[in-house]
Amino acid sequence: MAPVLSFTPEGIYCPAGDFHIDPWRPVARAVITHGHADHARPGHGSYLATPQAAPVMRHRLGDIRIDTLAYGATRRIGAATLSLHPAGHLPGSAQVRVEVAGEVWVVSGDYKIEPDGLAEPFEPVPCHAFISECTFGLPVFRWRPQAEVMAAIDAWWAENRAAGRVSILGAYSLGKAQRLLAGIDAGAGPVLTHGAVEATNEVLRAQGYALPGTIRVTPETKPGDHPGALVLAPPAALGTPWARRFGPASAGFASGWMQLRGVRRRRGMDRGFVLSDHADWDGLNTAIRATGAERVFVTHGYTAVFRRWLESQGLDAGIVATEFGGEETEGEVA
Repeated sequence: MAPVLSFTPEGIYCPAGDFHIDPWRPVARAVITHGHADHARPGHGSYLATPQAAPVMRHRLGDIRIDTLAYGATRRIGAATLSLHPAGHLPGSAQVRVEVAGEVWVVSGDYKIEPDGLAEPFEPVPCHAFISECTFGLPVFRWRPQAEVMAAIDAWWAENRAAGRVSILGAYSLGKAQRLLAGIDAGAGPVLTHGAVEATNEVLRAQGYALPGTIRVTPETKPGDHPGALVLAPPAALGTPWARRFGPASAGFASGWMQLRGVRRRRGMDRGFVLSDHADWDGLNTAIRATGAERVFVTHGYTAVFRRWLESQGLDAGIVATEFGGEETEGEVA
């Protein structure tokens, strides 16, 4: 019997249902875990995602043919039964559960297990085989609780306000920026947003996600217009003329890669805050154990190291070559 899922040049494929999951080349039917650019790509004949993910996908991909499936609901596609389950990565993100003849495989997409107060919290899905990301699949990657990181950001912002500086914080425009906005003390001062961030804010607010008010940066925004402001911007905007318009400023970056001092130095940031929308080492292991899966395939990240670790734990582990980008590239096309 053919496996529930196979790995093709187009992406992860379900022969029994004739659909792909997060394919990186154009296919007839695509099931999408979330709206980041490396997972939701243009050119597919049709798309299926959660109702929460669909609006952002339309915002980014234009007039696509998209259907939705609520978390936990099932749909029969050919000989496969499909359902979507919260991944905790960002609002609307999903794991894809596929069952064929009683055998269950789950594709995690990207995920984190710590609830962030905005995204639908991760739910482990029992399965026989689990396809897991391992962006941060090394023991060095262990995250501090979110509340501690948000408190550190608030303190940095307060220090800059007292010194007459604007605080410019780099964060991916879908997911990370909104998580920060929901977690910081947004009432401490004005919060300004880059257009890419604000466009995503508007999509999520229209769906009912609770985000504090923000001020969009425009060409007319001048130094001194918003003293002591916090500015949320995509990482690519840091160090550019766009960022220099605010006058005296301190630049920070929120990312899991800030765990590594060398990355902080290369980025040239005044401050690095370790905050990731991907699971850390402990989160990956906790999630995998919770599935009860005996077979685990790992994708994008420290795949060779993490596979060896899983094998040492008695699991049948393999590596799947994908074209997903992880935390370096996600979501920066908007």
